[in-house]
Amino acid sequence: MYWLSLPDTPTSTTEGAADIIREAAAGESGSVTGRLATRPPLSLLTMERSCSVKSRDSITQQDHAPAPPCSRGHTPPPLQRRSRRTMVDVTKWPLFSLMEGEELSSIRQACVFGTSANEVIYITHNDDVYVFGLNCSNCLGTGDSQSTILPKKLDFLSGRKVVSLSYGSGPHILLATEEGELFAWGHNGYSQLGNGTTNQGVAPVLVSASLLNKRVTEVACGSHHSLALTNTGEVYAWGYNNCGQVGSGSTANQPTPRRVSNCLQNKVVVSITCGQTSSLAVVENGEVYGWGYNGNGQLGLGNNGNQLTPCRLVGLQGLCVLQIVSGYAHSLALTDEGLLYAWGTNTYGQLGTGNKSNQLSPVQIMAEKERIVEIAACHSTHTSAAKTQSGQVYMWGQCREHDDFLTVSQSLKKEFDSPETADLKFSVDGKYIHVHKAVLKIRCEHFRSMFQSHWNEDMKEVIEIDQFTYPVYRSFLEFLYTDNIDLPPEDAIGLLDLATSYCENRLKRLCQHIIKRGITIENAFSLLAAAVRYDAEDLEEFCFKFCVNHLTEVTQTAAFWQIEGNLLKEFISRASRCGAFKN
Repeated sequence: MYWLSLPDTPTSTTEGAADIIREAAAGESGSVTGRLATRPPLSLLTMERSCSVKSRDSITQQDHAPAPPCSRGHTPPPLQRRSRRTMVDVTKWPLFSLMEGEELSSIRQACVFGTSANEVIYITHNDDVYVFGLNCSNCLGTGDSQSTILPKKLDFLSGRKVVSLSYGSGPHILLATEEGELFAWGHNGYSQLGNGTTNQGVAPVLVSASLLNKRVTEVACGSHHSLALTNTGEVYAWGYNNCGQVGSGSTANQPTPRRVSNCLQNKVVVSITCGQTSSLAVVENGEVYGWGYNGNGQLGLGNNGNQLTPCRLVGLQGLCVLQIVSGYAHSLALTDEGLLYAWGTNTYGQLGTGNKSNQLSPVQIMAEKERIVEIAACHSTHTSAAKTQSGQVYMWGQCREHDDFLTVSQSLKKEFDSPETADLKFSVDGKYIHVHKAVLKIRCEHFRSMFQSHWNEDMKEVIEIDQFTYPVYRSFLEFLYTDNIDLPPEDAIGLLDLATSYCENRLKRLCQHIIKRGITIENAFSLLAAAVRYDAEDLEEFCFKFCVNHLTEVTQTAAFWQIEGNLLKEFISRASRCGAFKN
């Protein structure tokens, strides 16, 4: 496998690239207004962490005709479409390869999210809603924290037509139905579910606070904040607000939906999107407003100061914006004339300007290309995409492509301590170690017992470890993924203690092997003491013989004279019986 970095300027994909962008774009966090990739190799979907679905026809291929220009003060006309139905081969995504043909044929709409596309919500032709995958922070909404490779039906949502869905890296999920209902579930540490609490949402719950008699048409997620757009053009925001991303005029967190007013008070908003900690909205006359974090210019205001309330992007004055999308810290805007503008952070060339300099104000890109009809942006890979009128798809920024096939063991090794795919964290000495419950349960009897309903740890997302050091516990967890240990002998003693406590006999043997290879005159007696303490008979015999063979030097070390009295007496007695003190 290798990492593929796309050029700093947009590059056209190969034949068939028109199929790449679909009904949502995936990103690490936040709502991404765009289309869902239908296949690798450079698919947005297979490498990102969030989706935003805005149409109920995600298995149809769309052709776009040019949108007529909009006049100021009037609602921009939607992109004109004429559909030709083409079944999407969802098996291009590895996750769907687990399903049978009959199940696959029933899928009408699918939204894949999560790291490496490892979680999915799909809707059948009968409007039944199913989920399967990793279930990080209960984002499958099944009522429990268990991962599943078998599709589970969400009875509560079945029969409700989904019009918008968004995923934030918290992670949490928002979903709007055709009836205007808003449901939320997942992580809720900052009240991003909008229910007034910080309790985890294990299943979809109707968000009703402040939204009674409101009809939600679109949703968007930042990492820990949320936006909802109503059919009357009002924007509501809630959740984490450290940078003003809720638009309330302060930095206090917002536990329930609150209308974003100020400059938007008398405006009719037609579209919303979120970056990691920023928010953007398009109003009916094509103006764009932004608020929240602006440290990299992602609000496009010409400066890098945060905005606690909506502020108009003067850099787009005179243009009528139809579509706007956000990556982690950059944004794209598409006008009614098919012109494309970009701004924000540009570390990976995601702005497509030909360099890697951040842009505080919108700059036009792809001016030499034909008319753009559709755009998308992704968070975790800092990637942008655009589709032209003729169906050519261009992608730029950072992108990843798998070149070589990875074995199961290689894949496990790669994902150890990966925050992107993990569903559990251990906190040791103030540091996090990211792991996967399923792997721990398969590899270790201790964890298999721990992650049962009668253990408190089973419901935790972070487990505190205070009886072992960070290097020791990290090496133990890494061993479960790799079968290897890379520790100095002194730390291997602590790992030997852990292996004894967790009844990991194979690990005990490996620790003993490491200690034997690393024994020296200076540490020999300390290692002997450890072997006795942890009942490692083979290691004890090895260390004892080493100490006897180097008796004069060992007895002159600090470790020898600092050892506990009874052990010292036992050593002298045993060494005497072996004739170590004979001339």
